[in-house]
Amino acid sequence: MLRAAGLLGAAALLLLVCVLSLAVGAKQLSGGEVFSGLQDPASSAYTVVHEMRLPRTLLGLLAGAALGLAGGLMQALTRNPLADPGVLGINAGAAAAVVTAISLFGVTGYTGYIGFAFLGAAVVSVGVYAVGGGRGATPARLALAGTALNAALVSYVNAVQLLDTASLDRMRFWTVGSLARAQDEINAKALPFILTGVLMAILLARPLNALALGEDAARALGSRPEVTRAAVIVAVTLLCGAATAACGPIVFVGLMVPHMVRSLTGPDLRWMLPYCALLAPVLMLGADVLGRVLGRPAELQVGIVTVVLGGPFFLYFVRRRRVAQA
Repeated sequence: MLRAAGLLGAAALLLLVCVLSLAVGAKQLSGGEVFSGLQDPASSAYTVVHEMRLPRTLLGLLAGAALGLAGGLMQALTRNPLADPGVLGINAGAAAAVVTAISLFGVTGYTGYIGFAFLGAAVVSVGVYAVGGGRGATPARLALAGTALNAALVSYVNAVQLLDTASLDRMRFWTVGSLARAQDEINAKALPFILTGVLMAILLARPLNALALGEDAARALGSRPEVTRAAVIVAVTLLCGAATAACGPIVFVGLMVPHMVRSLTGPDLRWMLPYCALLAPVLMLGADVLGRVLGRPAELQVGIVTVVLGGPFFLYFVRRRRVAQA
């Protein structure tokens, strides 16, 4: 009962952050102006709300939910509380593939980016799992494998940007992670991929709960561990590929939110994943609004704000685990 009430509270908090995302910017809008701008074409705020802020808010909702769910799935699959699409290099894999597409093939636009983003995310997902030891992977080995691949891929992205100055302007805002270039067309193209990933994540909750008991127990409960692992990799690839292609590589959202949620719901993924789907967009949109406020008259990109917020959280969590294990 309490967890159901908490879901309603999370939905209410998400609604509040959405209103703030529509109201805060170079031109400040009141709640009444936001409501008028949403439904009255004659309103002076209609253009600002519909052409600039609503697409941005919707992209934050989609990308935030995608990254939060991907982080929850990765942590459940690897049994690694430090697993995150950013920390394990999956976002960097998608980014490296897109940057290659921009530089070598002159690809532009979301339609061109998304296929390469899926390819990069999938290759790194499989690579981290394989290098980390496959079925015998430990949290430490996965974290080390992901960190090494992430560092290599980030270095590659930076090298391409330095060597290909003609493509630099197209890359620089995308690679830092931003919602500022959101458009209805991008949201519409990302929506089916993210919805498919969300549906897969929800359906994988029970098999992953069973897998947490061990492979033998999972088989006894009717689950197939190999199929579950493959489905998780597909879901994470869809979620991270679509989100990264739309707004660039944004890290720490998939790390912070599952930890905060787990303290509310416990380890049961049937509750944890819906909470992640609601609270990750709260973090994403909240960071975007904070970037607009702190960076006035310009703005700080959301990818920078999540790094500033997530870095100390990551260090605190690592230190807390060390103390607990001492």
